[in-house]
Amino acid sequence: MKTIDAATLKAMFLSAANHLYNHYPEIDQLNVFPVPDGDTGMNMNLTVSSGAREIANRPEDDDAFALASSFSRGLLMGARGNSGVITSQIFRGFAKGLEGKKEIDALVLAHAFDSAREVAYKAVMKPVEGTILTVIRESSSSLLEFVEKGTSIEEAMNHLVESANVSLEHTPDLLPVLKEVGVVDSGGAGLVKILEGMKEAVFGRFIERKGEATATSPEPSSPYAGAKISDAEEGFGYCTQFILRLGKEGEKKAFVEKNFKKFLLGHGNSVVIVQDDDIVKVHVHTLTPGNMLNYAQQFGEFVIITIENMTEEHHNIEAGKSATDYDFGAKPSAPERIIPEPAPNNEVRIEKEYGLVAVSSGAGLDELFHELGVDVLVSGGQTMNPSTEDFVNAIKATHARHVYLLPNNSNIVMAASQACDVMEGTGINARVILSKTIPQGMSSCGVFNPESTPDENFKSMKAALKTVKSGSVTYAIKDTEIEGVHITKDYYMAMKDKAIVSCVKDKMEALNDLVDSLVNSSSCMLTVLVGEDVPAEEEEKVLEALNERYGDDLEVDVKRGDQPVYSFLVGVE
Repeated sequence: MKTIDAATLKAMFLSAANHLYNHYPEIDQLNVFPVPDGDTGMNMNLTVSSGAREIANRPEDDDAFALASSFSRGLLMGARGNSGVITSQIFRGFAKGLEGKKEIDALVLAHAFDSAREVAYKAVMKPVEGTILTVIRESSSSLLEFVEKGTSIEEAMNHLVESANVSLEHTPDLLPVLKEVGVVDSGGAGLVKILEGMKEAVFGRFIERKGEATATSPEPSSPYAGAKISDAEEGFGYCTQFILRLGKEGEKKAFVEKNFKKFLLGHGNSVVIVQDDDIVKVHVHTLTPGNMLNYAQQFGEFVIITIENMTEEHHNIEAGKSATDYDFGAKPSAPERIIPEPAPNNEVRIEKEYGLVAVSSGAGLDELFHELGVDVLVSGGQTMNPSTEDFVNAIKATHARHVYLLPNNSNIVMAASQACDVMEGTGINARVILSKTIPQGMSSCGVFNPESTPDENFKSMKAALKTVKSGSVTYAIKDTEIEGVHITKDYYMAMKDKAIVSCVKDKMEALNDLVDSLVNSSSCMLTVLVGEDVPAEEEEKVLEALNERYGDDLEVDVKRGDQPVYSFLVGVE
């Protein structure tokens, strides 16, 4: 094959999305740190799936550049986590390299991947080698040297994939932490799967999605990424409930309840759907709530979303505690999370001067952010990163001229920043406050002043981040050793940023170790946000123990955050 037309390129993109989906659990398992937040594979999967949806129903045309641009736009809006954002930038550069091209030969293909490398590197403030960036740089450079006039597409894609695999194998040599833990870079591994999927389509071996993606035997079968939940897993995964306002004809896809229910049943269970005019109420138990939401948003916009971690509920029930899963008619135990709803025809309405958007996960955290004046909460956190589009919708939903975004997680900063870029030229000035932890985000919200100028607020909110030292306590998911600290599976780790302070059997001991590492002679305030695994009676004991240990030197404040995964989030000011 000497050239690729738009139809072939479309098949390559869709095959890539399917191949990535079939293997994303394996990529998640390449997590360096032994914490329950290995979501690189899922983030890349959701990002590429968003691009695949963008082109799946696109009318056939003969313009490869237009097709690549549509795919890139889908990735841009669906990008989640740093790995997803970088992937979206890779294909933004790829599309840019095809400008003016209706067909692609091997030389054009090589220059398009070189453009992908260039754009991806420019998107990252401080590129780190031994990552997905290294894999796209080394493989694209090798391809550029390899191709010549007359090289076939098959030869070019074979060389690209071989080079990418060689580069991936060398990532531990460039990033010491990978070598220490004995894994290759997860983002690079995801990119290799994408390139492999593209190559297979070139050879006429289009990759289909399998029924269920697992780390050992990958499998789904829908044009939308989603993992089935088996009967044996009832009570595990996420209880996902939402209210959807259906879109007008021409703005959104037509809603057909039978087809909608069929999709949900194929990727979850305990499905309940109630339609009342243009309002649809949904309840589903699923392993991948983000995929359910992505699918549903084709038909309308969310009014309310509630997601409960049933795995934690199962453990709570085993321990004699009550479950919190509830029906639509029941009153939630915390303020409802309002999901931004775009104005008709994507119109931007400005009704006030300032708006605050914060990422939060947990009913207690939601309530605390509301008390601090946050207008719109975006659902997400360490294990479920929001997309660029989530932030774009949130920005619009504030109806404010100046909007400050608080991502509250280092893996969410890039998606938030990308959303601000999307908003340029709309009349809304959206800026990211680089909060990387929940305590930082709360401290930053606390200094916002509606009477100050936009620049004064931006400066003071950024400055507030430096007044807080943050840490967390979570459980280890595997036995390993990092930087001289022995990690035992299911023990509690005290983590100061990404540094592991200790790994011990008792969560309270881990909390003490963490606080000891954070406080110094200038510390005056200790805030501890307790997670959903800490019952109310234990919360009181935590406050008593901390006051006894630190009360003479620090003001101690313990609040209920109800966050998943992390037993304690700690801030010291």
